[in-house]
Amino acid sequence: MTDFPVPSPLTGHGPARIVALCNQKGGVGKTTTTVNLAAALAEYGRKVLVVDFDPQGAASAGLGIPSREIDITVYDLLMKSGIDTRDVIVPTKVENLDVLPANIDLSAAEVQLVGEVARESALQRALRPVEDDYDVIFIDCQPSLGLLTVNGLVASHGVLIPLACEFFAMRGVALLVDTIAKVQDRLNPRLSIDAIIPTMFDGRTLHSLEVVERARERFGDQVTETLIHRTVKFPDATVAAEPITSYAPKHAGADAYRALARELVARGVAA
Repeated sequence: MTDFPVPSPLTGHGPARIVALCNQKGGVGKTTTTVNLAAALAEYGRKVLVVDFDPQGAASAGLGIPSREIDITVYDLLMKSGIDTRDVIVPTKVENLDVLPANIDLSAAEVQLVGEVARESALQRALRPVEDDYDVIFIDCQPSLGLLTVNGLVASHGVLIPLACEFFAMRGVALLVDTIAKVQDRLNPRLSIDAIIPTMFDGRTLHSLEVVERARERFGDQVTETLIHRTVKFPDATVAAEPITSYAPKHAGADAYRALARELVARGVAA
């Protein structure tokens, strides 16, 4: 593997590169990757905003934000006028890392947006006022290809696809790539697939190795060199409501996300 260098310090912040983390299959490590990659980049001095765009509110919970107790969320930002985006953003315990929280209210937006003008770009409009405040904005999309996910793709410059190392997940990525191509063609010409990230890798099994090999045959250099190994520390960190980089900073899982952060900076995905 390439030993990617530690990113150079930044002299200023913004404008942000907006990246959607997307996979219509659940349980592939999408939110885990969002939270821990954001925390790793924040460790390297990047100002990062996580947009929780899943009604389950998992990214908010994983960053210690009790979304059910918050009066104003990304749902209000999308559906109500006169709300300042900065008033909805909540700082986390991790320096340089903020979150735009969500809860179950967001599930109603999928239906309510259908009748709106320019419904696919509602999130893009909401993020515009804060783009200059951050270096990276990660959008944690819900596990579906519905209107909320399309909003996430329209608002983004690029897409990161977490790929669980199992064949059923591999089959789902082809459908997602088709959807990304349609959004790129019809709604967001700047959109590109930044990387495919193998997650839940178990080097003891031939199955995991074969999935990574197939992915690299199919997608080439879009597949990251960094592999995220399966470990119980990730759910433990989620229960503790903090990224693994602070929950278990010396664990191999924390090192893996730091390595992924360095690789993505080297690839130009982040500043």
